[in-house]
Amino acid sequence: MDLPVIASSDRVYLRPVAFVDSPINMDDAAVRLAGGLLWFSAYELIVVRDGRRIVQRAIPAGNLPSDERLRAIAARVTGPRPPLSLGERILRFDQPQVMGILNMTPDSFSDGGQHLDNPAAAVAAGVDMGVQGAALIDAGGESTRPGAKEVWEGDEIARVIPAIEGLARSGTLVSVDTRKAGVMEAALNAGAHIVNDVSALLWDDRALEVVVRAQCPVVLMHAGDPRQGADGGRGYGDALIEVYDWLEARIDAVVAAGVDRSRIIADPGIGFGKSLADNLALLNGLAMFHGLGVPLLLGASRKRIVGALSNEAPAEQRLGGSIALALKGADAGVQLLRVHDVPETVQALRVWRGLRDAALTGR
Repeated sequence: MDLPVIASSDRVYLRPVAFVDSPINMDDAAVRLAGGLLWFSAYELIVVRDGRRIVQRAIPAGNLPSDERLRAIAARVTGPRPPLSLGERILRFDQPQVMGILNMTPDSFSDGGQHLDNPAAAVAAGVDMGVQGAALIDAGGESTRPGAKEVWEGDEIARVIPAIEGLARSGTLVSVDTRKAGVMEAALNAGAHIVNDVSALLWDDRALEVVVRAQCPVVLMHAGDPRQGADGGRGYGDALIEVYDWLEARIDAVVAAGVDRSRIIADPGIGFGKSLADNLALLNGLAMFHGLGVPLLLGASRKRIVGALSNEAPAEQRLGGSIALALKGADAGVQLLRVHDVPETVQALRVWRGLRDAALTGR
């Protein structure tokens, strides 16, 4: 293959492109994405030198150059993501799943105050989302909206623990959305199964220690400065490359600290410290993040990007855009979709799944 010489100091990336309905009759030209429902026939090869893209071209997926780094990335892109055994429940990653948002805050940008100081209502809402098709519920007690005040650890614990205890007793899978080590400990002791940290375990000096000791799955999200709020919008020179590099380095650090790679989930952090152009670049390049070799989470529900592209629609009027972004994630092979509107998203994914099943059978 006629490619420029790739130096050992160059950074290389592979983004799956040229998706196909089915691998049938493709003569091994199509490969499977992360053990899921999608197949593709080419990669976009990106080579970065001194912070600048020097190569950006499509190459056949079944005919990669004999470069060890590219082969290693391709193996991560195509390798199945093992399911997580969480108590009596199993969380699978061979198809897109819904994570329902359950906020116990007075000031979250979209649904703040609905379940504050009412654990019974919060538990009922979480159980309802499970019945509606959510694979797990993400419980949080601190808003990350722009300008939100930091919540004292004790108050955050008081907000989320009763709901987590109730959901765990009901057999519901629960993740805790927090940056604080003390909240993580309390939530895990109360029955939470996963830690979802918007700061990727960097905000609290003890957070990594808590996750390592518990050996629980963890979501590592990119937010730029871990103390920066949502929608900081500083702008990146090349958002896709910079966010990928940051997540790769963070995953490596957490693995080195003692967390098995199979228990890490990566989130590019749509809306956190990124401009509209950055968010669009990340969404269009989502499939490249499979090169990290871990399941992916997309949290774009009701985000500012929807309002920015739809005449400044307020948060409660962003259902259509949120569904569009969820399906964008599904088409890129994202395994977890964090959403406010569970039944609508589940319905959209069921239709998406029906189309995929029909395509894969060749009928």
